Amino acid sequence: MRNTARWAAAIGLTAVAVGGPLIGAAVAAPGAAPSSLYAPSALVLTTGHGNDAATATPERAVTLTCAPTATGTHPAATQACAELRGVGGDFDALKPAGDVMCTKVYDPVVVTVQGVWQGKRVSYERTFGNACMRDAVGGTLFAF
Repeated sequence: MRNTARWAAAIGLTAVAVGGPLIGAAVAAPGAAPSSLYAPSALVLTTGHGNDAATATPERAVTLTCAPTATGTHPAATQACAELRGVGGDFDALKPAGDVMCTKVYDPVVVTVQGVWQGKRVSYERTFGNACMRDAVGGTLFAF
């Protein structure tokens, strides 16, 4: 009797282990309803000193997820997502704030953004003359 109970338990666990993923695959079959109403928006932002990302000394990296809610390791995720939504996710459209004055000391700072914005692949790199110029353009987006 003991042996039968062990076999029954083993067969039951095997069925669950094998059948569970198959049931999940059937639910997520092509043509099925999407699991979320939001297109993914998840980014990794980096900053460092140097002329380009290949030669820059990395200083900091953060994550930023904007859909369905603003989250991630970015210290001001809600404001950063609002800035990106304001320019439609176009990083080149970010303009410097009009009331910021920066010195002309050349100490290049490079920022990169990799990930997905509203379901589309994003890859962005920009070099600023110094950290003040970076912060003036990115506002809270690049301030991490």
